[in-house]
Amino acid sequence: MKILFIGGGNMASALIGGLLKNGWPGASISVVEIDSQARARLERDFGVSTFDDAARGASGADCIVLAVKPQQLREVAQTLAPAVRDALVISIAAGVRAGDLSRWLGGHARVVRAMPNTPALTLAGMTGLYAPAGVGREDRERAEQILRAAGRTLWVETEEAIDAVTAISGSGPAYVFYFIEALQRAAADLGFGPDAARELALQTFSGAVKLAEQSPDDVATLRARVTSKGGTTERAIAQLEHDGVRDAIGRAARAAAQRSRELGDALGHDSTDR
Repeated sequence: MKILFIGGGNMASALIGGLLKNGWPGASISVVEIDSQARARLERDFGVSTFDDAARGASGADCIVLAVKPQQLREVAQTLAPAVRDALVISIAAGVRAGDLSRWLGGHARVVRAMPNTPALTLAGMTGLYAPAGVGREDRERAEQILRAAGRTLWVETEEAIDAVTAISGSGPAYVFYFIEALQRAAADLGFGPDAARELALQTFSGAVKLAEQSPDDVATLRARVTSKGGTTERAIAQLEHDGVRDAIGRAARAAAQRSRELGDALGHDSTDR
């Protein structure tokens, strides 16, 4: 399968690197990138061929991965429409719905939406995948194979669920960084220097995640085991509950999902449809 990436930024680079690490031949991967320095970097780092024109690059591609900013996707898709032929098209642009992308591609039906997250840059990402009913099993397997190169994948049954994926795993790394930042600040307030505060926060978070991944117990049980009656952790958890942190996290995720829906409406709006 010949894969063409439209856009050679961080997420595309993560996927290309993961594919090559998994044994994918570099000769079957190409990238369209308008920046000449970025093209040189892609050729040097990955040994892939590059183009500066999307329509020319699409010639002969079996799969096209759209890795451009959501605001650029309409123009890119309309440029690609005459050249896309029967290729599978995977979009990793947040917010843009499959129906709108299909319309911009001139009615092209072989479209899969993917919502990766930034840990894909370390091949530890989480990607939500959605395909309309008309997309066949082989195309779904191809899409999963490509996105799995940068971490784990999860298929959702409805396109609306992609908004929820965006709210949880797409935006989720920022929530984690926010919590780590707060924990570092707390360590500094308790007298630790910047380096020690960082190490304490990062290793505590990393170790807790590994324990949760490897334990057969759910996280509520693991939390309860750490929370001794009358102890320090119980006092801390009580303060978090008093401050409504759990509910605030839920509200934040719902706000992110709502914003994802709003972006889909705005990005898909086309005055010519009226």
